[in-house]
Amino acid sequence: MNKVAAVTGGSAGIGKAICEDLLAQGYEVVSLARRKSEIEHPKLHSIEVDLSDRAATGEAVRELVERFAPTTIVHNAGVIRAALLPEVKLDDLDALVDLHLGCAIQLVQGALPAMRARRFGRVVLLSSRAALGLATRTSYSATKAGMLGMARTWALELAADGITVNVVAPGPIRTDMFYDVVEAGSEKERALAASVPVKRLGESGDVARAVRFFADPASSFITGQVLYVCGGTSVGSLAL
Repeated sequence: MNKVAAVTGGSAGIGKAICEDLLAQGYEVVSLARRKSEIEHPKLHSIEVDLSDRAATGEAVRELVERFAPTTIVHNAGVIRAALLPEVKLDDLDALVDLHLGCAIQLVQGALPAMRARRFGRVVLLSSRAALGLATRTSYSATKAGMLGMARTWALELAADGITVNVVAPGPIRTDMFYDVVEAGSEKERALAASVPVKRLGESGDVARAVRFFADPASSFITGQVLYVCGGTSVGSLAL
């Protein structure tokens, strides 16, 4: 079994936790991010790239495929670009389409020949609970929701080749990106944690364990699925 995984956005937050978890499972891991990973491990490699740049991503994918031939792709990289509808910029929408959707297509297209040759592949896309809707997230929610349809389509197209495609949808998770929107230690953070059915915010490790489940070679009968790692916030609640 070729246990080589590529993880986008692997230098920080959820992506870093995913890299660490996969390394612990014996994977060779390649992080694709704007900066080199700080993880010190003989099986960890970094490719520095701005994944919102389509041309640069294409070059990075070519390097990834030639050097490592990964059969596991974890597309985690993302940004929010929050704005209420009157302030939404189409340039932001275009950027998130390229990063959340276009980058995933480029990565999987690049890895597909190696996956098909081995009749094995795992694709895990990191969406968000925000795909169900969240104020100020027009561009983010739209592109993260797009991942769900894309994954379901790929699951059908690739199943006969031994390739599974699934989605992990986190939120709310305590990361730097989360704290760009919510001030650490603030009343807003405490209120948000109290509103989560399990009464806490998520940690990066919660998401990494879900990714590990879908990436596991033994998870071969599971494809086209979405797993919300969100403390129950995707279920919806109405206090009566």
